[in-house]
Amino acid sequence: MPLICTGKSHIGMVRKSNQDAIFINPKHKCFLVADGMGGHKGGDIASQLTVKVFTEYFNAIPKIESDKIHDVLKCIRKSNSKILEKSEQEPLLRGMGTTACSMIIDGNKAFVANIGDSRAYLITGKQLYQLTKDHSLVQEKINLGIISREEASRDRMKNVLVRTVGFEEDMQIDTFEYSISKNDIFLLCTDGLHGKIYDKELLEMVNNALPDPSKATPQELDNLVEALIDKANEYGGNDNISVIMAVAQVQE
Repeated sequence: MPLICTGKSHIGMVRKSNQDAIFINPKHKCFLVADGMGGHKGGDIASQLTVKVFTEYFNAIPKIESDKIHDVLKCIRKSNSKILEKSEQEPLLRGMGTTACSMIIDGNKAFVANIGDSRAYLITGKQLYQLTKDHSLVQEKINLGIISREEASRDRMKNVLVRTVGFEEDMQIDTFEYSISKNDIFLLCTDGLHGKIYDKELLEMVNNALPDPSKATPQELDNLVEALIDKANEYGGNDNISVIMAVAQVQE
């Protein structure tokens, strides 16, 4: 299946370091965004450890498992073990962790695995769909009907996560499967993007930049990622911003 993809991570306008990290492997059509947190420089280390695990795993194997989501889950679990081990070895790093939102494509199927509040979106038929659910205290309140989505955007506890990689040994990872159609656009991002740009504006920017995804070029995709990051920075850029985009240019 023809696929074009790109991604970028930016420090933002306020933070002194970038605790986000991304992984893109076009050969195996695997992608990851990770948003680190906690400890003395722990966020940087946690997200980078996760990307390192993915990089070493997917670079080392000529052919991956027939069940591709298994490879992704294996990498996330290995990252969890390495972060916990590092935390035990260095007291200053205790409490560090990272989100992990990964997608891998197998034929006409997209498999998504996530833990934390980094997100995967699908843009299809000029509409935007959030494929993942945040593992945050605010999302729990939404699930229970305590607050609305509009109220959630103003909640002071919106950055408190209830699940991360590196939090505990027994880690629950959400998985999703989606059948890809022609012109589908996938977007993976950290909360530095989705916390600043609301869904309506995000959709407008994608549709305006890629009116016909089947004819989109790598340069146009690069320009769109840059534009999304610039817009998040324009709105304050108070967090690191990471974006990965992939367009499935399926032939009819």
